[in-house]
Amino acid sequence: MEENKKIQSEQITKKEFNYRGKSVSELKNLDIREFAKLLKSNEKRTALRQYNEVHSFITNCNNKIKNKKQVRTHSRHLIVVPNMIGMRINVYNGKTFLPVEVIEEMLGHRLGEFSPTRNKVKHGAAGIGATRSSASKSVK
Repeated sequence: MEENKKIQSEQITKKEFNYRGKSVSELKNLDIREFAKLLKSNEKRTALRQYNEVHSFITNCNNKIKNKKQVRTHSRHLIVVPNMIGMRINVYNGKTFLPVEVIEEMLGHRLGEFSPTRNKVKHGAAGIGATRSSASKSVK
């Protein structure tokens, strides 16, 4: 009975994250170009083309984090690479900067996917004159 409880407690522990068979520590040691080879075709092509842009973005982020400043960006098209894991990046959505905490599951996606540009529509009550029955009511 006690052996079953030990086995169950071991099974409950969180499984370590792997991306295409590699752990996060192995991924962080990879270059951006080497990581791009693990991505799907469209993301691979984009990551290889964006190499200089992503590399300069990461170095700028590290400098800002050292100076204890917020990292803000308009670059919604950047591919998330392993060196970004753990960073808090404020991504512009067209109106404001929304904070995005980069986690392992975001690898290979774009920053803009986690900062929605459209809000959910909240319909309120109709205004005066919006319906035929309210047209005859006074504006007071």
